[in-house]
Amino acid sequence: MAADSGTPLCTWAQFTSGAFADLARNYTDVNVQSALLLEASREVETVCDRRLMPFANLVETQRAEALDVEDALDAYVPLDPTSQLGFSRAQSLGSTLLVRHFWVRETPPRYQDMWTGSISGIQLFRSFSGQQSVVSSTWQFEPDTGHVRFQLGTFVPPGTTIQVTYSGGYSTVPANLVRASKLMTAWLIVRELAPSQQTRDPELLRGEAVASLAGYTRQ
Repeated sequence: MAADSGTPLCTWAQFTSGAFADLARNYTDVNVQSALLLEASREVETVCDRRLMPFANLVETQRAEALDVEDALDAYVPLDPTSQLGFSRAQSLGSTLLVRHFWVRETPPRYQDMWTGSISGIQLFRSFSGQQSVVSSTWQFEPDTGHVRFQLGTFVPPGTTIQVTYSGGYSTVPANLVRASKLMTAWLIVRELAPSQQTRDPELLRGEAVASLAGYTRQ
């Protein structure tokens, strides 16, 4: 199994630049520092039920469901050759209600301008008529909402398994996420040091971090 890796939500310099500098004075090994920051960032992601650190080539699968009625093709309209072929294929198989929309799971809950995202590939696994790699020119992706629209005529009948490979995450980490990550890092250190509960309660640190993440938590 590959080791966990990623770019933590705060750097060691950010963590030690304020009140937590004394708390971290014995953590001099760079590898230990990196592991601690990564663990804290993963804890933040766990609380929010979201990927917030930059991620690459995440593979996600979902079932194609429903149809936006505003996109229903009830009348014949001029189509480009690719769309016409897909629509004709659907008609030949007795299926004209094709799914045109789906949403990826990982999107920015706040500060969309600091988020980057892109899709590198989409595979369709249909219960009939086989498997298909969707050409990138036939989908539209909106990283801020996670919405993906298939070009009219792309053969995606309801029930198709959609497998999407995509990347995303905060390229610039919002300040309140940095703060939450610092609190989580301090919580991990205090728990590891196991001081007297009468002087430092580590759960107070975690509680402050969780409270600051309320706006990022998946609903």
